[in-house]
Amino acid sequence: MAKTPPSYIYLPPDAVRRQAELTRSGMYDLIPTEVPWKDRRRALEEKGYKLRARYQPGWEPSWMGTNLNPEFCEDFIILKTPDVMDAIRQTDGSCVALKVVKKNSQEVHIAQFLSSLEHPTNHCVPISDVLDDPLDASMSLLVTQYLRPWNDPEFLVLGDVVDFVVQMLEGLAFLHSHRVAHRDIASVNTMMDGRALYPGGHHPIWRDRSLDAIEDLIPLPRSDNTVKYFYVDFGLSAQFPPGSSSFVIGDVGRDAEVPELSSTTPYDAFKADIYALGNLFHKELEQQYHGLDCLRSLVGAMKQRDPELRPTADQLVTMFKDTRKTLTSSNLRWRIGSRSEPIYERLFNDTVAVTKDGLSRLGRFVRPYD
Repeated sequence: MAKTPPSYIYLPPDAVRRQAELTRSGMYDLIPTEVPWKDRRRALEEKGYKLRARYQPGWEPSWMGTNLNPEFCEDFIILKTPDVMDAIRQTDGSCVALKVVKKNSQEVHIAQFLSSLEHPTNHCVPISDVLDDPLDASMSLLVTQYLRPWNDPEFLVLGDVVDFVVQMLEGLAFLHSHRVAHRDIASVNTMMDGRALYPGGHHPIWRDRSLDAIEDLIPLPRSDNTVKYFYVDFGLSAQFPPGSSSFVIGDVGRDAEVPELSSTTPYDAFKADIYALGNLFHKELEQQYHGLDCLRSLVGAMKQRDPELRPTADQLVTMFKDTRKTLTSSNLRWRIGSRSEPIYERLFNDTVAVTKDGLSRLGRFVRPYD
């Protein structure tokens, strides 16, 4: 049975007239950064990738001639990142991301190399294809798995944080074991396969909306659904031959706080990665949430100003595994509150969390009567 559309997606007559005027005036036309993707549409379809309705030939807004609110129409949603587009791979219906990159660049070579290595601790974004850019012979389109930001939705319990830290450390150790330094570790270059949290899918741009952009979605908790985190964007990465030095020069990367960065004095790229990841843990976790004392010694070791004093990625994996062993299942289920949360709200939410956890644990031992 077809689901009845909710009443909130419809507009009153006067608002319908205003929206019709705005639409006819070009208010909702493709923006300049979307036009190249529309121009790539035919070539992409020939390769098996279909773009959303907005980029199809002769597109007309779906709300025209109706009383639908444009904000609840999928083809109202514009592209946010000019060089990255979502698409559907027609062979299996999966959502992928298409990124414009320089042809035969170091980014392409390193990303393909890492993607080709099958290992459970490989947390580098999977590359499924590299296409010629039909608009520019000097560029390529990197086809990757569609991912969402690592911290969207936000973490709820300590176990969410611990799992993220474990995966990021393992992923960095994997990178370094294959003589690759990322050199641009930052929040925006860390992403997540969140499909398990949204079993019905979500819109690729408005990630908290359903595929048709009508419903607001509530994600499932990470604690009951496995997610995988990934490093992305190898545009500044370096790969070193076995036995060669890992020292580089260059004041590069989004994290300008790495103390040894220099355009003139060589520094160890692997040690710089360690600091950058530690800084990510510090700024995005320790400074954002209460109850993360288990990260203090790890972050302190990673952020030592003297690179020689920082542990290797392998050593950090071992260090945090030891920390993980000290945490009980109850510890991992403990709610972590945002540091911006007022004290009264935090106390209330902590009480609710304890009650829910108690009921959940009780449910595991109490069997219903037949």
